Amino acid sequence: MTLEDRRDEEPDVYQPAEDSHLLAEAACDRLEGTEVVLEVGTGSGYVAEQIADETGARVVASDLNPHAVRQARTEGVEAVRADLVSPFRDGSFDAVAFNPPYLPTDPENEWDDWMEHALSGGEDGRAVIDPFLAHVGRVLAPDGVVYLLVSSLTGVDEVVEEAGEHGFSAVAVADEPFPFETLTVLELLR
Repeated sequence: MTLEDRRDEEPDVYQPAEDSHLLAEAACDRLEGTEVVLEVGTGSGYVAEQIADETGARVVASDLNPHAVRQARTEGVEAVRADLVSPFRDGSFDAVAFNPPYLPTDPENEWDDWMEHALSGGEDGRAVIDPFLAHVGRVLAPDGVVYLLVSSLTGVDEVVEEAGEHGFSAVAVADEPFPFETLTVLELLR
């Protein structure tokens, strides 16, 4: 199924777009295929499916949105409903991929539905990224890696600084400019 076909799927689920493709491509380029991978915030399951299909890695996906979990499962993705990494055991994953809600959103303009949860990163765009960075280290294996997509609208330097406060070093492994933002995939290592 193409990116365009998937966009017509479930209206309450974030469907793959350029950011999804960039994250999937960066993770696939860097994974060996022997890893156990967690994709947080899977939405349609596109990134998890691409990683599994292209690398052979075992991929588990999670999303807070029950509609997303259902759609990902219909695509053959092993998906569970979860808030970030909360239900997973310590040291369970060799890699974690996350395309978080990163759009800075004025609280006055937020709406309360599943798409808002998939898109809105709060006032600074980091309302979900910061808690993720605080907790993701717990589920990583000792030599684990995180692939985190961020936007220039969110402040890449601020995300790198926050990652550093949680013991991660960060390097940009992919980026793509668009008219109003640049998307960057950060590789985070401890």
